Amino acid sequence: MPRMLDVSDDVRAEIGDEEADRLLAGENAPGSYDCTSCRTQGDSEQERTSTVLFIGDETAVLAFAHATCLPSQVVQVTEEQLQGAVRSISAEGGPVGTGPEQAVLGVTSGLVLINGDLHPALVVEPTGPIVRPGSTDIGDDFLPLLIEQGFMPVTGLNSVPPVLHGWSVLLAAGQLHAILQPGTGGGSPVAWWQAHQALQVADSWRAAANKHQQVLLFAAPAGSIGRQPREDLLRDALDKAAANGKLVASTLPLAGT
Repeated sequence: MPRMLDVSDDVRAEIGDEEADRLLAGENAPGSYDCTSCRTQGDSEQERTSTVLFIGDETAVLAFAHATCLPSQVVQVTEEQLQGAVRSISAEGGPVGTGPEQAVLGVTSGLVLINGDLHPALVVEPTGPIVRPGSTDIGDDFLPLLIEQGFMPVTGLNSVPPVLHGWSVLLAAGQLHAILQPGTGGGSPVAWWQAHQALQVADSWRAAANKHQQVLLFAAPAGSIGRQPREDLLRDALDKAAANGKLVASTLPLAGT
């Protein structure tokens, strides 16, 4: 039975017309699959599905994603990142978007007091170092990569960071679903981070988000913030990360309610 597959020209060029035609005919395509972006199950017989080709230094892996999560595309990664992406397909949590940040992120919600006003915030911290694709450096490029996307370094939490246009936070029915980034070539937004299961947020956080119609997004390298059980402890960790030059931030418009 033919599958509802999208195979981009870039993917077709890499795998060849014969293999692409076999996929479209349903010969080599899976029925059900785990979406490489949001980690939930998809069905290529029932919903539009994107083919996503991860290409490393020596090997390539063809993965599948909901078309609403990712467009069909070729993703260039290092061999080490490719193996990590393969592992993440069967692990809890999702790879980060479509770019070099192929890692699992932790996301924490909380309210942050700035100039006497409570703002809804999300704090993003990877589970490990993020390395730029093609780099042999063993350092952590998470913050430089985000700064290149428009995030601003934060030295203190005394003002609201500037709005990062094209990015947004998707909230639906009081649950956090995704952080969206601009699509390539001005296309539809794609998920930079997507919840394995929609995350429930506190009523106070949702109320603040609806009031401001925007969410503050803070990001820090692995090990900088940690999972803090209370908002005062989260604020202390953010202040410390900012003082140490390990925090970037942006204000993202709210999508949904």
